[in-house]
Amino acid sequence: MSASDRHRDPDDSRHLGHSGGQYQLLALDGGQSGMRTLLAGPEGSGGGPEFSGIRSDLPLLPQVRDIIVASLDGGYADTVAVGISGLGETDSASELKLLLGDSVGRVLLAHDSATSYLGALGAREGAVVAAGTGAVTLAVGPEFVRRVDGWGHLLGDAGSGFWIGREALSAVLRAHDGRGEPTALTELAVAEFGDLSQLYLKVQADPGRVARIASWARRVSELAPTDPVCAGISAAAGRELATSVASGLLSVHAEPVASTAGNVFLNPLVATSFAEHLGELVPGVTVRQADGSGLDGAARLAEVQPGTALDALLDRAP
Repeated sequence: MSASDRHRDPDDSRHLGHSGGQYQLLALDGGQSGMRTLLAGPEGSGGGPEFSGIRSDLPLLPQVRDIIVASLDGGYADTVAVGISGLGETDSASELKLLLGDSVGRVLLAHDSATSYLGALGAREGAVVAAGTGAVTLAVGPEFVRRVDGWGHLLGDAGSGFWIGREALSAVLRAHDGRGEPTALTELAVAEFGDLSQLYLKVQADPGRVARIASWARRVSELAPTDPVCAGISAAAGRELATSVASGLLSVHAEPVASTAGNVFLNPLVATSFAEHLGELVPGVTVRQADGSGLDGAARLAEVQPGTALDALLDRAP
């Protein structure tokens, strides 16, 4: 599927600039759940087009290239700044610049944990946990940085939307078997999947199963005030995310400051459990509201100074 096919809103009137425009900056941030862009040019800056998420079963950088090309729409950007999940060992800013040819000047590439951090806390010390479809924590100390989790839905991302959704569907099947407590999630699962004995087959056969499972986090949030199973899942997610943040803060000797990002924290029980458990693990910690989003952080990649702790997370070309 091409980037133009993934484009959610082709109405150019909503976005800054026009076909063939000249931009100082194109910032892009996202992952499996979706991609957002920001364009800055002579007319000012503003939100660019949005795209569906990156597919983890396909090479990453060609997908990013397609999104950038579609965003520029025949134009040119002096700087392209990308924060994205799923970066592999061979994914580099130089390779992305090569794929983009003469449509861009310099390329800045970082994991989306770095852009979430920059958006939330800027260059100050602390830790930021981003929990959407996946979950990753970045801790920044006076000398070192450490990423905690972000190991993908199969092996990690504890407390993420996918993690919550998987726990929800597992709870439905446990209740179906008589191994677990009854839950209001069962009625919703029957409405979506029909025969619960076929649920696992339908999920496994769905190429969009990661997003589909993660979408159940919203249902857990809606039912948590009245359903004990959903409340328990929400509290457990908050504890998992707090454990990741505490590990990061303590390992880099950072100031006890933390911030959160991502839709998972829209669940009040997740947010409350996170703050309470983190306070137990890191006495005196302050949980502060994020200054901005991961997209704001992508736009700030150009401000990262060489030789700083955060610079170790940024790949530049040229």
